[in-house]
Amino acid sequence: MNNKKRNRFIFRVITLSLLAVATIFTIYTGFAKEKYDVLQVGDDAPDFALVDLDGKEHQLSTYKGQGVFLNFWGSWCAPCKKEMPAMGRQYEVYKNDGVQILAVNIAEPDFKVRAFAGQYGMVFPTLIDQTKSVMQAYNVKPLPTTFLINPEGKIVRIITGEMSESDIKGYMEEIKPD
Repeated sequence: MNNKKRNRFIFRVITLSLLAVATIFTIYTGFAKEKYDVLQVGDDAPDFALVDLDGKEHQLSTYKGQGVFLNFWGSWCAPCKKEMPAMGRQYEVYKNDGVQILAVNIAEPDFKVRAFAGQYGMVFPTLIDQTKSVMQAYNVKPLPTTFLINPEGKIVRIITGEMSESDIKGYMEEIKPD
């Protein structure tokens, strides 16, 4: 009989311990998700600094006065592969009109990003977010996700999913300085 009580006691302790761990985990993940506010149209675009493939640092705040087409992508992302050539063509049209593209890769190895950039003709700054801190600050979930930032540094549109070339052209017109 003593053995039965001891086994029941051990079972109860294990069960309560598992419940406590699950509760603590749930509370922690709830707080961790609240670390960054969800960005909305009209919000100031969070500033960041990342290095491009040539080793040059790009800080978002230095682009004030220009429209910024901030695109988050991955080399494995099929829609990203489709829209990159169109982004490159439109960048060539709008770069002298004060519209810049910053293409932010999400933590892939340098060699993979370079190969992708070469294959898809990425002529605009290509940055790698190694720590995913910029991705987290912008609450990027699906790829591709693009933020249109006006010359005053405000988010004017958030686009998730693939864009056509005509979409890209319209978006660049939307953020082009007056």
